[in-house]
Amino acid sequence: MKYFFVMNPGSGKKKNRRRFLDELERAAAELGIKYRLYFTKAAGDGERYVRELCAEYAGSGEALRIYACGGDGTINEVVNGAFGCDNVEIGAVPLGTGNDYIRNYGKASEFLDMKKQLTAPSVLSDLIRYRAEYGDDVKEGYCANMFNIGFDCNVVDMTARVKRWPLVGGTLAYMISVAIILIKKKGADLRILYSDGSEAGGKILLIAIANGCYCGGGVKGVPYSKLDDGFMDVSVVNDISRRFFVTLFPSYSKGTHMEKAGIIKNNVIKYTKEKTLTVIANGDSLRLCTDGEITTQKLVEFEAVADAFRFIDAG
Repeated sequence: MKYFFVMNPGSGKKKNRRRFLDELERAAAELGIKYRLYFTKAAGDGERYVRELCAEYAGSGEALRIYACGGDGTINEVVNGAFGCDNVEIGAVPLGTGNDYIRNYGKASEFLDMKKQLTAPSVLSDLIRYRAEYGDDVKEGYCANMFNIGFDCNVVDMTARVKRWPLVGGTLAYMISVAIILIKKKGADLRILYSDGSEAGGKILLIAIANGCYCGGGVKGVPYSKLDDGFMDVSVVNDISRRFFVTLFPSYSKGTHMEKAGIIKNNVIKYTKEKTLTVIANGDSLRLCTDGEITTQKLVEFEAVADAFRFIDAG
């Protein structure tokens, strides 16, 4: 077994990164394990490194454990780099601000226990494959946790700016961004094509296409998602009023909003499980958030990929 740690040197707080490195060194020494640590240099570098690593060990019969050390974006890069490599197990060390993917398995503190990380079993997890078009540009890849379009995507975009403010970070930055975007009430205007051939369209507040339940640092907006059921969960929140959204948000954050009376009957939220989905902007474009990475697209095709990789479950 070979052990590799792919670390985003800009994720989270410096003291937490230092604590992780010290803990890793101690745990590896105690278990007699050798490992290789790689610091990413720019966006996309982690994916490149992991892909080259997999090519290096292809056909060797050597099992690899590759840990994404950062936030959800780092996990996304490692997953995309390793997809299709049968000899790879992927782990996650939560050093980012959101760390939403691992919330589906357990607490961040459990995933910061490096002895447990190095010895924990792995489990199968699904992915969501996507193909996005914008003009002549085509982007393809995989998502481990969640896609967001509309309100949630706009909040992620705003959060990145708010985190630059003095003394503002993490959950506080997210909540401030929710308030700002709510004032603007900027959603999306889309055409949505479902697996069964049905369609929906028009202005919505947000759509989440999810493998996991959480986004935004613990908001459980897609509560029925399972990482190993072979489906992606699609939650469409229609163009509700600001006042109604404010009353809904506390339960939305906790994942209990679908239990509220009238949510489905009054067409507030359409919640389905899908194998495939296509989303098309009615205007010139839409903003797509893929595990925290925001791009501009015109059309996006999604497909659930069952048992796509093995995740090291330290939860």
